Amino acid sequence: MKKAAPPLNTESVSTFRFTTGADGGQAVEIRNVTYEVSATNVPGRPPDERLLLRKTIRSKEVLGDIGKEATVTLESWPLGEDPRQKPLYTLTAAGADGRVLDNALFVISRGLEETNWWSAYQLGSGRHLFDTYLPVVGFSISRETVTTRYVGLELPPDDTRDVRLKQANVVAVLIYASEDRVIREALVTCDDPKRAALLRSYADATRTLSVLEDANQPERTLKLHFSVNYPSPPDSGDLRIPVRNDDLDLAHAQLPARLQVAAWRR
Repeated sequence: MKKAAPPLNTESVSTFRFTTGADGGQAVEIRNVTYEVSATNVPGRPPDERLLLRKTIRSKEVLGDIGKEATVTLESWPLGEDPRQKPLYTLTAAGADGRVLDNALFVISRGLEETNWWSAYQLGSGRHLFDTYLPVVGFSISRETVTTRYVGLELPPDDTRDVRLKQANVVAVLIYASEDRVIREALVTCDDPKRAALLRSYADATRTLSVLEDANQPERTLKLHFSVNYPSPPDSGDLRIPVRNDDLDLAHAQLPARLQVAAWRR
């Protein structure tokens, strides 16, 4: 008979602080700590293992001002190990909140100013997978078994370090990933630099990312819809890319006029 493990207990303090400065400005500081236990079969960990996850969110904001300072920290231990010991990993990133997705990823909401974006990490190791400016979309590529893949869309910021993404014709980078690696990235470009600037703008265009299924076809299709916002002239379209053999079938992509898509590597 397996010997019963001794009970484990741990406590973490959540705090709230409200202050008023000499100039009358009011500031709020919050520290929230939550615990969560994963399911078994976390990718990259032993099949029967569960993880104890401790999420700490620290935030500070001046009421009435735009934006705030905030960080999300995730610590992980095999369930049953004393959380006073060194964790398997600790990841920390600027962000407002974080959540476990499909028992495989930890996704942090990074948008602290006016632009929403997210970062996806491996739940089993804490390793960064990709960033996306649309919510992470997960889907299974098979009807027979659950083979989950994830897609995101990166809109290169003006201060990107990759000079290739500073080219005037660049629109976005489409990301196709499993729970442990980025399988394919595709660079979307436009022949018209002015249109490209509108389509990649955080404020001037709206984008949605979805997965289409056809009961008569085994493949899924990724659909990227974009539309230019008022007061710019109306401009919208759909970019569709089939998913075949666990990859993006760029050769059979359906593209709006003057847009191109090509395999891309960092």
